[in-house]
Amino acid sequence: MSIMQVEVVSNEQNIFSGEASFVVVPTVTGELGIYPRHEPIMSLVRPGTLRLTVPGSAEEVLVAVSGGVLEVQPNRLTVLADVAVRTAEMDQARAEEAKKAAEANIAKAQDDESLAKAHAALAAAIAQLKTLDYIRSQKNK
Repeated sequence: MSIMQVEVVSNEQNIFSGEASFVVVPTVTGELGIYPRHEPIMSLVRPGTLRLTVPGSAEEVLVAVSGGVLEVQPNRLTVLADVAVRTAEMDQARAEEAKKAAEANIAKAQDDESLAKAHAALAAAIAQLKTLDYIRSQKNK
């Protein structure tokens, strides 16, 4: 089995560092499936679920990403995420509340900076909700 080194980093911390045999990244042009030895590319990441197939693990590693940049080299994949959250740290009620709060903050934003912060918070909440929906859909199969 061929593997590649994967790094998922957010502004706050290193979210994932390890090997993977397959990665699915939500990009602005759609989901991108990447195997080792993929052609080099760069792309913008959209809010959604980053899915990693890790050698020796029966379950995918899931990370909610709110946006960022993807760089692919033949044996290395790097995601520099605006915000990234592991599934163990996600909570449906908290994510829904964060989405409502962000939408309210967008509506009452007084300047560009507060509007940008509210949009970033909304993207993070949407990414978590999409990831939680993905987990539910996989359990119902």
